[in-house]
Amino acid sequence: MPETRHPQSLRGLAHPLRVRILRVLHERGASTATRLAGDLGESSGATSYHLRQLAGYGFVEEDEKLGRGRERWWRVAGPETAPDQQHAVAVADFQRVQDFLSLTGAVPPEWSGSVALGSRVLRITPAEATEMLGRIDRVLADYPADRPGETAPADTARVVFQWQSFPQIR
Repeated sequence: MPETRHPQSLRGLAHPLRVRILRVLHERGASTATRLAGDLGESSGATSYHLRQLAGYGFVEEDEKLGRGRERWWRVAGPETAPDQQHAVAVADFQRVQDFLSLTGAVPPEWSGSVALGSRVLRITPAEATEMLGRIDRVLADYPADRPGETAPADTARVVFQWQSFPQIR
C-alpha cells in the first residue's frame, strides 16, 4: 500500500472543484485550465488556480511535452511523485457516486437495469484478491473503452465501472 506523505497533503483535496479536476484528468488525460473550465462549467481562472493548488500538494504536474508557448498542460502526477494519489482517486470516485445519486431520477428507463451500487465482504487471501482483480480487468478489456475525441455509436453512453478492493483492517 502506498505510504501517505502527510495529512497536510490531503488538504489539497478539500475543495470539490479540485476533486472534479482530478477526476477529469484521470479519465481524459492531460488538459489545460481553459479546456477543464469548459468541461466543468467553471471559469479558466478558477481551474487555473485549483490546478496550481493541486500541483503544490503534488497531485498534478505540468506536461511540458504538450505545452506550446504560454499554454500549460496538466496531468495527474505519477505515483512516485504523488503517493497520496490513491486517496485522491477514492475521493473522486466517491464524489462521482454522490453526483450520480443526486441525479437518480434523470436515468433513462433503458439504463435502469444497468445501475448497481453494492458491496460484498469476502474472506480471501492476497493471492485470491490479486487473481480476482486480474479477472475483472480481463472482463472489462472485452468492452470498448471511452476514448475522448473519438465518435462513439449513437446508442452508447459513458458508463463508469468502479470498484474498491482492500483488506478490512478494523
